Amino acid sequence: MAATIADVAKCAGVGIGTVSRMLNGGKSVRKDKQQAILRAIEELHYTPNSMAKRLREQKNGVIALMIPIVSHPFFAQFTECIEQEADKFGYSILLVASQQHAEKENTILDKIGRREVDGAIFVTHYNHAPERLKSYPLVSVDRHLAEDVAYVTSNNYESTKRAVEYLIERGCKKIGYVGTKPLVDSEVLLREKAYRDVMGERNLPALVLNEVAVHGGETKLVNEFFRKFPDLDGVFASGYSTAQCVYEEALRIGRKLPDDLQMVAYDGSFKQWSGQSITCVQQPIEQMAQSAVRLLIDRINGKPVPTRTVHETTLLLGNTTK
Repeated sequence: MAATIADVAKCAGVGIGTVSRMLNGGKSVRKDKQQAILRAIEELHYTPNSMAKRLREQKNGVIALMIPIVSHPFFAQFTECIEQEADKFGYSILLVASQQHAEKENTILDKIGRREVDGAIFVTHYNHAPERLKSYPLVSVDRHLAEDVAYVTSNNYESTKRAVEYLIERGCKKIGYVGTKPLVDSEVLLREKAYRDVMGERNLPALVLNEVAVHGGETKLVNEFFRKFPDLDGVFASGYSTAQCVYEEALRIGRKLPDDLQMVAYDGSFKQWSGQSITCVQQPIEQMAQSAVRLLIDRINGKPVPTRTVHETTLLLGNTTK
């Protein structure tokens, strides 16, 4: 029969309330009693009843992760890191791929309202009423969902600026920007701004094709990009999938990377997905996932959290630049 909190208290020679305070992080328990309780826990192999604790706190130990699509290397790795981090805190993940299905996100919001899900990490393409979002425990990635909804991001502006300047240092003079942009206000939009600022500072032409497109629609966009700007010597691609399409289309039309066309991508270090080594702005996906989970758990527990959490990126050199 499993040991109870009463068994621990008896073995440690303290009251049940003292054991409870210590298990819940109370700092008022004397050190000698803490040590006695820890010895009793180890001796009795006591495991706290997390289900009962959740019931008392009206929590069920489930958080939702809403991403556009699963079959994308960033989201696949991000999901794995989210699951690992949530597990450390005793939470399970409800995974929702919501691209082209806004009603899936609304369903999760309803579940939070009914306390079927404790909170959610959002990577969305859709706008939701800010008043509704502010009332739920949510954390976003890149997207500005509502004024008080916390979000995790990378230093999009600074890292894109550094990447474009790197292409110029490598000898590029006609650099194009190609990418997909979200429908909602997002830190991702700072990538185009950084590119335009660098080109303006260097008195170079801004050659941009940046349109709203779902994941999977990048091929058509990239084909149009090369038709519109056929004589580029450099490309900044705003995401991994776009970069893959640039790589393949460049080869198809006879452009040699990096001999007569160089490229840097935001993300693109997922060599295991394609076998290609792309010079890229590498986001710290594991750290971003850890921040998202910890911010969300704090929100669930009613603790104040910062609105914006920014992680630094790394410019990772590959074989698409000289």
